[in-house]
Amino acid sequence: MQKTGKMQLLFMVVAVLLCGLFHILQAQSFRASDPGVRGGAPGAGGPMDGLTADEAEMFVVGLADFSEEEEVADGVGPRFNFVGCAGCHSQPAIGGTSPAVNPLFRVTEELGFTGNVMPQFIRRDGPIREARFRYNADGSRDGSVHNLFVITGHPDAAGCNIEQEDFATQLANQNIIFRIPSPTFGAGLIEQILDSTIIANQNADSSRKQALGISGRPNRNLNVNDGTITRFGWKAQLKSTLIFSAEAYTIEMGITNEGFPQERDETASCQFAPVPNDVTLSVRQISAIENFANFQRFLAPPTPARDTPGGAKSIRRGREKFTDIGCNLCHTPSLQTPFNTTVAALGNQNVNLFSDLLLHNMGPGLADDIIQGVSEPDEFRTAPLWGLGQRIFFLHDGRTTDLIEAIRAHRSAGNAQFGSSEANQVIDNFDNLKEDDKQDLLNFLRSL
Repeated sequence: MQKTGKMQLLFMVVAVLLCGLFHILQAQSFRASDPGVRGGAPGAGGPMDGLTADEAEMFVVGLADFSEEEEVADGVGPRFNFVGCAGCHSQPAIGGTSPAVNPLFRVTEELGFTGNVMPQFIRRDGPIREARFRYNADGSRDGSVHNLFVITGHPDAAGCNIEQEDFATQLANQNIIFRIPSPTFGAGLIEQILDSTIIANQNADSSRKQALGISGRPNRNLNVNDGTITRFGWKAQLKSTLIFSAEAYTIEMGITNEGFPQERDETASCQFAPVPNDVTLSVRQISAIENFANFQRFLAPPTPARDTPGGAKSIRRGREKFTDIGCNLCHTPSLQTPFNTTVAALGNQNVNLFSDLLLHNMGPGLADDIIQGVSEPDEFRTAPLWGLGQRIFFLHDGRTTDLIEAIRAHRSAGNAQFGSSEANQVIDNFDNLKEDDKQDLLNFLRSL
C-alpha cells in the first residue's frame, strides 16, 4: 500500500514537471504574428453623423463624382495614372486606400489605352503606385509625379503619339520612388484641427520624447506665404481637402481645373478638351474638385472593432503596451477640434486619428530623398493609424503587407546621407516585449 502511494506521488510529480515543460516549450515556440486584414463589414465609407440636409446632399453628390470614371473627352491625360478617384481609394470602402486587386491593369486591358505597357513595378496583386523621380538628368532635384500612362492609342485620342516615361532606366539608375494612395476617411476632422492644438501636442511629454530620441516638427504652407501648418499627404505637404482634390485631379487623372489650370503636358496634338478641363459651370453646378472636397470633408472616420481580433481583453492590453513602449508619442491617439466650426458636425470632436500630424526623421531605411514643403528627404508625416485594421499595404510605398515588417521598418541606423530614425528606441522596446505582449499590441492595431 505504501509502495503504491509512493508510485502515485511519483507519477503526479512527473506529470506536473512534464506539464510545466510543455508550457515552457509552448511559450518558447510561440511567435507573435500579424492577424491580417480584419474581416467583416467595412468600418468606414459613410457620412459623418450630425450633418445638415444640405451637407448630407453634398456628401452624396461628392461620392457620385468621386466614384465616376472620366474619359479623354473629359480631359483625361495627356499623361495620367488612372481615370477615377474611387479605383485607387477603395479599400475597405470608397475613400480608402489601395485595394487587393490592382485596377491599373484595366487601363491597358479594358479602357482602350493601347499605347502603353505596364511598368514592371505594378503588380496585379497591388499595391497601386505613383512614381516620382528623385533627380533630373542635370542632377537638380525633381520630386514630381511622373505619370504611368499616356492617352496614345485610345480611339478618342487620334493624332496623339506621345510615349510613356522610360521607367526601366529610372529603376536601373535607382532614381525612382513610389507612393501609394492615402486613405481620406475623417479628412474633414483633420482639416479642422487648430495649428495651436498640433503645436501644444508637439510640446507635450517633452522629457519622455527627448529620452527616446523623438522630436518632430510641422510642415508649413510657405509656398503661399501664410505659414500655417499643412497636414495631408505622406509628407504633410497639402493644406486642405480642396487643395488635395485639385492636385489629385490634375496629377493623377491629368484633368486641369480651377486650382491647377495648365496642362502638365501641353503637346498640342494631345489636347481634346477645353482648358481648364473642369470648372464651375453655374451657381447650381459646382466643379468636381469642390464635390471631391465635400465628399472627403463629410466622410466619417473609421470605426474600430471592440473585440476583433483577439478579444477585448487582448486589445485593451495591446493599447496599454502601445503607450508603454512610446508609440503614442508620435501616433497621438486623439486631437480635438474647436467648438466653433462652420460645419457643426465637425466641431468639438475627439479626432481619434493616432497621429501628431508632424514630420519625423525616419532614417535611410524609409527615406525617399524627396523634398515637399519644408520636409527633408528623410522626413514623413506620422501616418494616422485609424482604419489600419482593414488596410492591406503598409508604409508610403506599400512595400509590405505584414504589420510586423512595417513596424520594424521604422528602425534605421544613420549613414553618411541621413541621420538615424527617431523611432529606433521605440522599435527596440517593441522587440523587447514578450511575444504575448507583442501579439496583444498587434491585435490592438488591427482593431483600429
